[in-house]
Amino acid sequence: MQPLVGLIMGSKSDWPTMEHAADMLDKLGVPYETRVVSAHRTPDLLFDYAKTAADRGLKVIIGGAGGAAHLPGMVASQTSLPVLGVPVQSKALNGLDSLLSIVQMPGGIAVGTLAIGKAGATNAGLLAAQIVGTFDDQIRQAVDAFRQNQTQTILDNPDPRDQ
Repeated sequence: MQPLVGLIMGSKSDWPTMEHAADMLDKLGVPYETRVVSAHRTPDLLFDYAKTAADRGLKVIIGGAGGAAHLPGMVASQTSLPVLGVPVQSKALNGLDSLLSIVQMPGGIAVGTLAIGKAGATNAGLLAAQIVGTFDDQIRQAVDAFRQNQTQTILDNPDPRDQ
């Protein structure tokens, strides 16, 4: 199937976080591609990736990065597609450096920034699916079913002591 979401990260070491976005996209049936595209080590590749994304059929890009975390912002500077940034938890500052690097974009270059780490990656996959669901009824229905199932699971198990 034609990928609708680009799932990119600054290095292979970001995969343990970003795989949660991939898991959510898989769960909701959203076709995606995944690549390592470093803002600092492969800037020409990053610019090419971002500039050609729409022509290749992508509708949303999820960019995960740690530390200086320039990847999502640099991608957003090269495409008009929605870019969702996932701050990867770093060892030095526990991901706060990544969060601040992604969320502090100058006016005019928008990056939707999610939470640090696993929750942010999971929600980036969900949010990408919601964006795709604005024009794809099957994906929207999958998101609706996911949310209904999530609600029902809590309603069916109100006692936190139950196994």
